[in-house]
Amino acid sequence: MIGSQRKVVSLLLLSFLGLASCKKVEKKVDGPSKDIVEVLDEAKVKDSVEVESAPAPLKEFGDTADTTFVRLADYSHDFVYDMRYATTNNFLKEKVYDCAECYVRTKTAKALIVVNQEFMKKGVRIKFFDCYRPNSVQHKMWKILPNPQYVANPVKGSIHNKGGAIDITLVDSTGVELDMGTEFDFFGKKAHHDFMDLPETVLANRKLLKETMEANGFWGIRTEWWHYNLSAGSNDRVADFTWDCPVETE
Repeated sequence: MIGSQRKVVSLLLLSFLGLASCKKVEKKVDGPSKDIVEVLDEAKVKDSVEVESAPAPLKEFGDTADTTFVRLADYSHDFVYDMRYATTNNFLKEKVYDCAECYVRTKTAKALIVVNQEFMKKGVRIKFFDCYRPNSVQHKMWKILPNPQYVANPVKGSIHNKGGAIDITLVDSTGVELDMGTEFDFFGKKAHHDFMDLPETVLANRKLLKETMEANGFWGIRTEWWHYNLSAGSNDRVADFTWDCPVETE
């Protein structure tokens, strides 16, 4: 009788332990442990890096007319952009473009790609602050600041409105701007090409920009180290071509 009782007690004890162990297993499989979550999250990050979208295929100029306006980024991936007038970070302190795009005439685009290849051989590349500017935008700027010392009168227009002018600087292989002595759109003597009271590094950077641009069909203006015009674009008409902005999706 005692032996039977012991056997029953033993069986009950084993059953209890078995249930306890089952509960522990169920608790473990309710969800992944912290370590597993961290591993999964890390895997997701790696996957997201690996599947970054490739740049869109480049277009070819083909038989596109020299005076046709084109989006420069469609023909080269080698430029850097900081389109200041699509932001409030400019001397007007107002946004005058609906979106940041760099359009120029075809002949200007071709010349820019050639000169940028020259810069890249020297370890730098072009960064844009402004490109073609529709005449309607010139009117906006004139309304904000009607002073020909800073803004061209839209009635006459400027080479920016013709698609043959760009505002640029140079960046190194890491994207850092070369020191040109002043910020873009600094309207003072320090921004003039003939202002020599600057560090040797700054003078060398300006010289690199100026001489390379001039050797490839562009010319600058005395008061702005960043502004260059395509010689072949000086006689084009003032235009008011506008581009479509990308539709923002939520």
